[in-house]
Amino acid sequence: MGDPSMLDLFRVECEQHGAVLNQGLLALEQDPTSPERLEPLMRAAHSIKGAARLVGIEPVVKLAHAMEDGFVAAQNSEIVLSAEHMDVLLKGADTILAIAMHEGELADWYDANRQDYLSLLDEVNAILKGESGVVTETRAEAVPAAASEARPEPGEAGDADTAAVKPALKKNTAPQKDRVLRVSAELVNRLMGLAGESLVESRWLYPYSESLRRLKRQQTDLVCMIDSLRERMERQQVSDDMRGLLRDAQRQASQCREVMSDRLNELESYDRRLSNLSSRLHREVVGSRMRPFIDGVHGFPRMVRDISRSLKKDVQLIIEGETTMVDRDILDKIEAPLNHIIRNAIDHGLESPEERVAAGKPAKGTIRLRAYHNAGMLSIVVGDDGRGIDLDRLRHKIVEKGLIDAAMAETLSEMELTDFLFLPGFSTKDKVSEISGRGVGLDVVYDAMQEMRGNVRATSKPGQGTRFHMQLPLTLSVIPALLVEIAGEPYAFPLARIDRIASVRQSEVSEAEGNQFVVLDGKNVGLVSASQILEKESGMEHTGLMSVVVLNERNHYYGMVVDKFLGERELVVQVMPEALGKVQDISSAALMEDGSPLLIVDVDDLIRSIEKVLKTARLGKVSSILEEETALCKTVLVVDDSITVREVERKLLERAGYQVETAVDGVDGLNMLRSQPFDMLVTDVDMPRMNGIDLVKTLRQDASLRSLPVLMVSYKDREEDKLRGLEAGADYYLTKGSFHDETLLQAVVDLVGEAKS
Repeated sequence: MGDPSMLDLFRVECEQHGAVLNQGLLALEQDPTSPERLEPLMRAAHSIKGAARLVGIEPVVKLAHAMEDGFVAAQNSEIVLSAEHMDVLLKGADTILAIAMHEGELADWYDANRQDYLSLLDEVNAILKGESGVVTETRAEAVPAAASEARPEPGEAGDADTAAVKPALKKNTAPQKDRVLRVSAELVNRLMGLAGESLVESRWLYPYSESLRRLKRQQTDLVCMIDSLRERMERQQVSDDMRGLLRDAQRQASQCREVMSDRLNELESYDRRLSNLSSRLHREVVGSRMRPFIDGVHGFPRMVRDISRSLKKDVQLIIEGETTMVDRDILDKIEAPLNHIIRNAIDHGLESPEERVAAGKPAKGTIRLRAYHNAGMLSIVVGDDGRGIDLDRLRHKIVEKGLIDAAMAETLSEMELTDFLFLPGFSTKDKVSEISGRGVGLDVVYDAMQEMRGNVRATSKPGQGTRFHMQLPLTLSVIPALLVEIAGEPYAFPLARIDRIASVRQSEVSEAEGNQFVVLDGKNVGLVSASQILEKESGMEHTGLMSVVVLNERNHYYGMVVDKFLGERELVVQVMPEALGKVQDISSAALMEDGSPLLIVDVDDLIRSIEKVLKTARLGKVSSILEEETALCKTVLVVDDSITVREVERKLLERAGYQVETAVDGVDGLNMLRSQPFDMLVTDVDMPRMNGIDLVKTLRQDASLRSLPVLMVSYKDREEDKLRGLEAGADYYLTKGSFHDETLLQAVVDLVGEAKS
């Protein structure tokens, strides 16, 4: 395991888990018995131990193992960690990081620190016995001599510093309020653009580092070739001059490799610092655009009072999440749709006081407005406790307006029915009033959501009320997006406009009336070629699988077939030059990590283009260019929270010819298994969010994944641990110590066969 790249991965992992240990121990000191705070500490120590064992750093294995045992004992209430224990464990975390970051030979570090290391190991082991460890070296900084000198009390006669001390104390202890500086929106937008460019530029070094890593590997191969050539020439009769030249070449190649390694480490360190600095700058500038949610809705309580009084209703508005930070542009644009929904709730949704009392409800109706952040999005929910939506009446209105026939209306679900509320001009109100039913329906809300790259859904329970849930990006300047390749070029789809993604086999494609479709989640999804809609020459590879981006427009599902998925990114939106006008199917642009431009798709425009092509009957067949290959590489998903372990397993399997994808924990792995097909799963046991046992149990309850072969890999080698894994549904249980004798590879072959069949 002397591979320098593996040591680099180990250092990165130690940095990550070392931060968890340091922060977690400080938090644990406030509540030493908290299971929620002990669990991540135990996992961090366990992960460090496993990674250190793989790269052969035994001092870290022993120290991390002792720390893990201490955390487990605390979890089991066998000991209670004291402040002295925290000091020892913090020093243990520092020592692990010092060993991991040591650039020279490990033996040199151990010789220089042997006694301190052994003393620390004894102190950590003593924690298991409940003994208070004594840290051999204080962590506190030395107190400046001037601060420790005796000082006369302020006010004493002859104290020359008294006059200066009093105002200083008053100034340093008085509460300070943040200063407010007025700046123009245009200036903030320019700063936002510069910060975004800085963030993009900082990412440029990463691909450069990757190319240097490849060069480093090539240098290593060159050294090996020269070594092999020298060995062959030693067995042959060649001149001394030739031997001397070969030795010089060998020495020069080795020196080049060492210089390359040093410079690459320095570059990667600079890359991390620059990326961190740019990210912090970008976050701060984004933060400067944010305002509390209450700033945009503070006038609503008065509006509710006035409207409810005019309608002779008693209504209260409860606002939650007042301090939730919202982009100022979104806050400005959300006011009108919220106003419309709340007016509708008062007029349509809430009953009169007499009706409410007769129905067993309080006379006063309630509208609840809530804002919160969830999964990287801004969620705004408006709900009332009124009569709810009469679905039968809504169904009748839909048929009456000629939108669909009665037979189809009877088959619609609640969500499909409520989506009709957002059609232009649609209203269930017969009587036109000043408050609502004025020919302006909820389509204004829908259009506003689309403009802000968000979406809105309505749900209702008869007699209990109606709820509108809006999901919006946190800021309009940065969007989370899915990057895809179409005809050899990258494009971005805003995540908020994607219903789902899928990998579809040609055998799953059906055809009706000349159009192709596939069934996903019980819905017929029409397939269209993205390259055809964007008028590009197809660059789709013959892999036997189609990468599909599913878009949903008012319950019409379109599957855009792209060449391949490139992953998710957060993109800084760049406005298109005005000279270009409106570019068809494109909303804006962004910059990739290497500075190349990237077009962001306008989903609404794209759907209109699809419908236009459908009307002219010019839609091509997406599967006609796909060919099923008879010898596809088998795909294996490796799930492990240790980056070191993941890379070891990935390299081992790829060398054997398997196609390998990786996931960082059970939740990530489950999402990947549900989004694309795999021939086999290799999973760790102890992982955050969802462990391997729960992951396998979930698979065995899923009809589509129930038969997937599973190999469980863990450091736990007790018989009861193996039985637990097999009982959960694993087909094979293997300990990680078996990597070296190719047992892992043989187990994979036993379960799914050779890499190609």
